[in-house]
Amino acid sequence: MLASEMKQTVAIILAGGTGSRLYPLTDHRAKPAVPFGGKYRIIDFTLSNCLHSDIRRILILTQYRSHSLLKHLRNGWSVLSPEMGEYITAIPAQMKGGEHWYQGTAYAVFQNIDLLQWNQAKYVIVLSGDHVYRMDYAAMLRQHTASGAEATIACIPVSPDEGRSFGIVDVDSRLRVRSFDEKPASPKPMPNHPSCCLASMGIYIFDKEQLIHHLIEDQNDPESSHDFGHDVLPRWAAEGYVSAYMFGGPEGRVSDDSYWRDVGTLDAYFEANMDLLRPVPPLDLYQQDWPIRSYSGQYPPCRTGPSADGSHERLDNVIMSSGSTVIGSTVRHSILSSFVHIAPGACVEDAILFSDIRIGEGAQLRRCIIDKHVEVPPHERIGFDHETDARRFHVSDNGVTVVPMGYRFDQGDTA
Repeated sequence: MLASEMKQTVAIILAGGTGSRLYPLTDHRAKPAVPFGGKYRIIDFTLSNCLHSDIRRILILTQYRSHSLLKHLRNGWSVLSPEMGEYITAIPAQMKGGEHWYQGTAYAVFQNIDLLQWNQAKYVIVLSGDHVYRMDYAAMLRQHTASGAEATIACIPVSPDEGRSFGIVDVDSRLRVRSFDEKPASPKPMPNHPSCCLASMGIYIFDKEQLIHHLIEDQNDPESSHDFGHDVLPRWAAEGYVSAYMFGGPEGRVSDDSYWRDVGTLDAYFEANMDLLRPVPPLDLYQQDWPIRSYSGQYPPCRTGPSADGSHERLDNVIMSSGSTVIGSTVRHSILSSFVHIAPGACVEDAILFSDIRIGEGAQLRRCIIDKHVEVPPHERIGFDHETDARRFHVSDNGVTVVPMGYRFDQGDTA
């Protein structure tokens, strides 16, 4: 029965936001296309969840600086068979609903309501393309259909302080949603758990006809901002049957890591990458029957070795991708994407290096992110003096220095 229901489900992935809090990483790309973990893009996690959950009809709503994302989808995700009614299709913003681009999450779906009306699906799962997690959506759909709910919201417990940044769901003992409050100043605690509140993960399953009805109702409201969290779900919870799904339970085929991160800020993004380097990473990338798919080019293997003068490399807790070389240098607690070359005598620590980067001899990098196509000069120092760094680069609230894509160091630009 469930296999049939999954085939009656269409996924809509919201991938059009500007990602301004991830600047400058989003200066040239959409947030879902930002690299993660050395070899992935952020959207790969949501797409992999769809494939493993047997969802094979996927619409990706794009808008902001989508070229990098579209290229990645073309190269890494042309894997489904249109002849079998399967597809991963990017839908650019087309102002089909009027004179505006996407202005809210519900408005983005409403602008493509014709695709839902023509689609034979019975259920719609709405997902974000900018979260890092693994989840079996089939388990959530199983609860949705069994409960008889019109809509189901995936939820995760958070502290009250964290809750101010999320949509907070108030539920009864049977997980029926009594209210939905977007980013409240005083989040309501969970029943019987006063130290936690229940946060929406931005993952929704809807009965398609009910969703169409509520989107039209919201569009006709002149006071609405046309957002699921601010407008559609609070009204729906008050008027209809909305259920909550507890993420990380025993259902589904994913090993029980219960890891979900909104990587919408530089510091959240940095820490989520660093989570992969923990002694026991909270996100399991190595479950063999739940791999995270991505584009993998025909790259040579990575290599480490001594320098010409015999100085040996030192590696400690490093993720290295194909094509990278570490020669006579020291790298600790860092993530290297493809084609990173670190020259002799350099020291890289607590860093995330995107692809096509060269680190010069004797350079020192600490607690930083280096975007693509950057050549760091010999003996350059980054991440040691925030005042100096801030004159050239962006420094996050927690002191992570970000060197933007294609940055060129002038001859007198060294620290």
